[in-house]
Amino acid sequence: MNSESDYIKTVFGLKLKQLRQKKNWSLQDLAVKTGLSKSYLNEIENGKKYPKHDKIILLSESLNCAFDELVSTKLDKSLAPFNEILQSDFFKEVPLDLFGINKNNLISIISDAPKKVTAFINALIEISQNYNLGKERFYFAVLRSFQELYDNYFPEIEEKAKEFIRQNGLDISKDLRASVLENILTEKFNYSIRSEDFVQFGALDNLRSLFIPEQKLLLLNEKLEKDQRTFILAKEIGFNVLELKVRPNTYSWLDFGSFEEILNNFYASYFAGALLISKEKTVEKTTEFLLQHTWEPKSFEELIENFTDSPETFYYRLTNLLSSELGIKDLFYLCLVKKKDSDKIQILKELHLNHQQAPHANATNEHYCRRWIAVKNLHHLKENETLTDAQISHYKDQGVSYLVISTSQRNPFSDGSNRSYCLGILLSTQTIKKIGFVKSPTLKTINVGVTCESCSIPDCEVRQAPPVRLEKEYFNLSMKNAIEKIRKQMIMDNE
Repeated sequence: MNSESDYIKTVFGLKLKQLRQKKNWSLQDLAVKTGLSKSYLNEIENGKKYPKHDKIILLSESLNCAFDELVSTKLDKSLAPFNEILQSDFFKEVPLDLFGINKNNLISIISDAPKKVTAFINALIEISQNYNLGKERFYFAVLRSFQELYDNYFPEIEEKAKEFIRQNGLDISKDLRASVLENILTEKFNYSIRSEDFVQFGALDNLRSLFIPEQKLLLLNEKLEKDQRTFILAKEIGFNVLELKVRPNTYSWLDFGSFEEILNNFYASYFAGALLISKEKTVEKTTEFLLQHTWEPKSFEELIENFTDSPETFYYRLTNLLSSELGIKDLFYLCLVKKKDSDKIQILKELHLNHQQAPHANATNEHYCRRWIAVKNLHHLKENETLTDAQISHYKDQGVSYLVISTSQRNPFSDGSNRSYCLGILLSTQTIKKIGFVKSPTLKTINVGVTCESCSIPDCEVRQAPPVRLEKEYFNLSMKNAIEKIRKQMIMDNE
């Protein structure tokens, strides 16, 4: 809900609808009894309008209920759980219109079956608690769904970046100097910018930047590499060009106050990617790369080097353009991290375009498949090395295969942790035609699973845990088969 006024109108509409339905009256019946138009009553019930005092008296008399009862924001027992939903962060912060959802229509659906819908929502809350899904992870999941809904391609932001480049006469290449962007921020947007040693202030070594809005002061970690610094400056330009007032002030992310902050942070980051990596040149060079007949890791590394020294930025930029410009619709992007002196692999970021692809994150501490190329890269990565490789990953249980390309590198801002970025393209009749090296002898096909606990690969040489989830499924299936045999035997015996 956007305001107290919206909440009051919504509650009044819910109570009016409930009282009408208890009498088995249609909207037309209530219109006849009150002399109010059917359309006007419909707007009241949907929380769009709040009637004046004389009309509330008319409604209360027609429905045979007290005036005070009708205007009270207290809901009866059947609608009481709905009160929490109406005032929850979900309604306050998540812009449902991003997903084409009309808030009033959703409220109407919930009000038609409040007990069932409340039970469903409570079940979701319980699941989220059991899987340790806090508010932050929920909002990031909402953002990810929003990106996936639009194939992670936003032409309005692409055009804004293109226009900004034209207006400022920028030569977009990997040699674009951070100093050029600094000058734009200081001269056009009145920023003050300086490098800072954050260590002196405490445990802030991992903090890349801090923006102090009261002074328009941008502090940059003095340990930033060139590409990291350039991206942060481009992102700050994005906040200003897109006029995004509600925003986080730190990078990396430490805290957030609303879903709008998360959304605007994404928009500014998208602008930065569009500003720093040209759409047209990326499409041209990537098309040339895909048409090669032999897979060579060096070729992909050279493709990245055409645009940036940051593999992460390039991998993510491909998720913007492969679907919209090259017609490769089914793909996934993962960013995995392996901390120093630990074998545990975590998925830090993920994106699935067109539908949920086979590999995905889980919050149950299961072991991701060690046969994934991104995971193998992480384990083989040496100090200060960048490692690129690819494979065709075949998911036997799902019956699908992906071309997966991965680059791993040491992450200088995570105490020696390493990151692995991977892009997976679902191999179908259409995508195979677009990828010349898909049958390259240098590209191995490997049977993989999602997690060890759910994997059916027998005698896997890198298995980290027994297939307990799969064993439970097999047990349940054998029980069902036994029950069916008993049932059939009983029927035959009684014939």
